[in-house]
Amino acid sequence: MIIVHHLENSRSQRILWMLEELGLPYEIKRYERNKATMLAPPELKQVHPLGKSPVIEDDGQVVAETGAIVEYLVDKADGRLGAPANRTDALRYRFWLHYAEGSMMPPLLLKLVLARIPIMGKAATKKIQPMIDVHLDYVESELSQRPWFAGAEMTAADIIMSFPLEAARSRGGLDESRPATIAWLAKVHARPTYQSGLKKGGPYAYA
Repeated sequence: MIIVHHLENSRSQRILWMLEELGLPYEIKRYERNKATMLAPPELKQVHPLGKSPVIEDDGQVVAETGAIVEYLVDKADGRLGAPANRTDALRYRFWLHYAEGSMMPPLLLKLVLARIPIMGKAATKKIQPMIDVHLDYVESELSQRPWFAGAEMTAADIIMSFPLEAARSRGGLDESRPATIAWLAKVHARPTYQSGLKKGGPYAYA
């Protein structure tokens, strides 16, 4: 049985969705953020030295980092939701799998941190928004060409891209001016597997 160490309002919601899509049995250990700092609780360090979520345990293995967990689950499910057979689609799949955390999340996180700094922070966020807009425009152009990030079918690339786009919808300027991206988010949120993951994971601010 896979154990998911799930932190509220975090990247780990994607792992619950993916497990629902794959139909793999799992159980959830849920953690709440510190109300003052919004950081993960120290209990997570007992699971992994970084003290972050998501982390999964399976067959004696502890796996951290969303991308690594996603690849682990694809392997466990015999390739389901993994790279498409088409070479071009497979390249897109790998790109988005790394792009989500490597390129899109850093400016979104930076904006969140700066927004909490009185006076100067709010001014600084104005300089971050153009960086985010570059990513949002790029995503919009790609989703205008195909229904899912890698191609005609949903893959783990879509799962890993859900959190940065949900964060962008909440605090990064993503709105109806980018209709293909908004439609993609609505399509994701309407999936029964997404909804069942939400129900099991508890309150989630970005859905």
